[in-house]
Amino acid sequence: MSARSATPPTAADLLASPPATPTPSARAALLRAVLTQAGLEYYRADAPSLSDAAYDRLYRELEALEADDPSLRTPDSPTQRVGVAVQSALGEHLHLVRMMSLDNAMNDDEVAKWEGSLVRLVGERVRTSGYSVELKIDGAAISLTYADGVLVRGATRGDGTTGEDVTANVRTIRDVPLRLAGTGHPPLMEIRGEVYLRFDDFEQLNAQRTAHGEPPFVNPRNSAAGSLRQLDTRITASRPLRFFGYQAVLPDGTTPARSQWALLEQLRGWGIPVAPLARQCHTLGEIAEWAHDIEFTQRATLGFAIDGGVIKADDVALQLEAGVRNDRTPRWAIARKFAPDIATTVLEKIMVSVGRTGALTPYAVLRPVEVGGATVTYATLHNFEQVKAKDLREGDVVQVVRAGDVIPRVLGPDPSKRDGSQHAWRFPEVCPSCATPVELDAGGILRFCPNIGCPGRQLEGIVHFASRKAMDIEGLSYERIQQLLHAGLIATAADLYDLSDDQLAALDRFAETSARNLVQAIAASKAQPLSRLLFALGIRHVGETAARLLARQFGTMPALRAATVADINAIHGIGEAIAQSVVDFFASDTGAALVDALAAHGVCMDEPNAVVAEGPFTGKTIVLTGTLPTLSRGEATALIERLGGKVTSSVSKKTDLVVAGADAGSKLEKATQLGVAVIDEAELLARAGAAA
Repeated sequence: MSARSATPPTAADLLASPPATPTPSARAALLRAVLTQAGLEYYRADAPSLSDAAYDRLYRELEALEADDPSLRTPDSPTQRVGVAVQSALGEHLHLVRMMSLDNAMNDDEVAKWEGSLVRLVGERVRTSGYSVELKIDGAAISLTYADGVLVRGATRGDGTTGEDVTANVRTIRDVPLRLAGTGHPPLMEIRGEVYLRFDDFEQLNAQRTAHGEPPFVNPRNSAAGSLRQLDTRITASRPLRFFGYQAVLPDGTTPARSQWALLEQLRGWGIPVAPLARQCHTLGEIAEWAHDIEFTQRATLGFAIDGGVIKADDVALQLEAGVRNDRTPRWAIARKFAPDIATTVLEKIMVSVGRTGALTPYAVLRPVEVGGATVTYATLHNFEQVKAKDLREGDVVQVVRAGDVIPRVLGPDPSKRDGSQHAWRFPEVCPSCATPVELDAGGILRFCPNIGCPGRQLEGIVHFASRKAMDIEGLSYERIQQLLHAGLIATAADLYDLSDDQLAALDRFAETSARNLVQAIAASKAQPLSRLLFALGIRHVGETAARLLARQFGTMPALRAATVADINAIHGIGEAIAQSVVDFFASDTGAALVDALAAHGVCMDEPNAVVAEGPFTGKTIVLTGTLPTLSRGEATALIERLGGKVTSSVSKKTDLVVAGADAGSKLEKATQLGVAVIDEAELLARAGAAA
């Protein structure tokens, strides 16, 4: 027998082999086998072959079959139990009260159906008392037993009745208090919650494993579950596990609070971390609004995985009255599922993009997959060191997540899926657009193309030039710029100022009015100050702040072009790297030609907010606080900086002056404590006027 034939089939393998006779009985038997195997993979082996979404879909199908024909419901059906039986070298722990799972609602209509059934059980009181809605953390369920406030046991969910004793490992999790804070601890209770890993910590953990020749973990949930079940506690301690609590139960099945919302507050008071963004709701509309906001706005900024929200009747008395269904799911709570924010797909190719400053960034071309409700084809890989640290190879099966500002990123590969066709990727030694040899930055990590005239930088450079914080050319979108480049009407940003109404009107999707409006918007951008122009030029290392400092210090483009590295480096807030980059830009043929062309077209080369030679605020550090009568915060900052001052956000011993307006608050109090001089807007304007 071959090694392959000795390997038991995975849940995915079983699903791929449907019965020859597709009767309801045969389908139910297949679903039971698939879901049972998937449960073993998920809870015990921490290596699922089915996605959460696929598991939920198959589970609901089996539930429907059993509801239509109860004779298909067997005692060992996955719908009749939670998790799997304990089978490991770890000891067993009998939970004080059974750990249950939740029924799922996939949309607002199913939430409404659940509420209707709950109202039929306990009446309209549930709507009056309202609901607690909380994040559903995609981690590993855990129960913590506290005796008189002292942690005495930690256990996995197991089969819901008996879990694995992982007390020694739980004690290594810093989020878990060994002794509860505060007072009023019951003599004996279990606090339940989820152990999880943040995305950043997960990626760092995988980078460390790869560096030591170990295979990376597939996803944060699996690595959290696997870390909990280590026989060597030192391994668990080395992993950055986190914990969120959401429930506390007493031996009689009650909870030490009158409402779920009060319980969350009690948990916080005891030092138990509680997931953010929980909310009290009283209507289905409020619940739907919360769920939509979490799934499509907040979720991307959390930094850890969730797979939905949990809706609970807030009143504990109503929870007890509603009871449980089939001894496994509470009738008073339901999981509002979201589209998965982590998905599995194939990394088909690694490509390199050329940015406006010449930075070369690898990105993944993926087999299209739905992540967080959107179809994803591309994902960022950040830099070559990240590709190397994660041991990413073209052809890998990878985990993709939408996080941060919803730009997808690859968490890592699944080495167990490699079949020998994957191969390591090497960063190109020359720019993929112009074949100029690639250079490393001073840190030795970022690679860039030093050729200012690189064609690959054209599009991104002009897009940046026209962007809102640069020259702010309304109507000049990414697609429009692509169209102008393809039509041969522009090659550099300066060419924009040669465009005519007739040229634009002759292009597809351009009407006379839109053509005229765009030409007018381009012409209007000529009046933008030098600070915006410097940012728009895309000089390497020169962002908004550096551009303002340069413009205010030198005042005019000719003065800046004549400056040396030492002159520029002398400006507070400008380092040598920025200074050298600015000098190199103006010394290059491409940079000099672009600035000359812009000047010839009448683009403003002056800064109205240039620093006076010696102002009343020269060398002073100033803090603005409160609401000023006439000046906005931005206007006051510009005025102070033009007169030589530096505006900071916090008051310290180094602060020279505080300008206070209405509702000044704590900054004014601290200034008074430290003896820092405080003035109002009238005095600020008076001092500024004296310098005019």
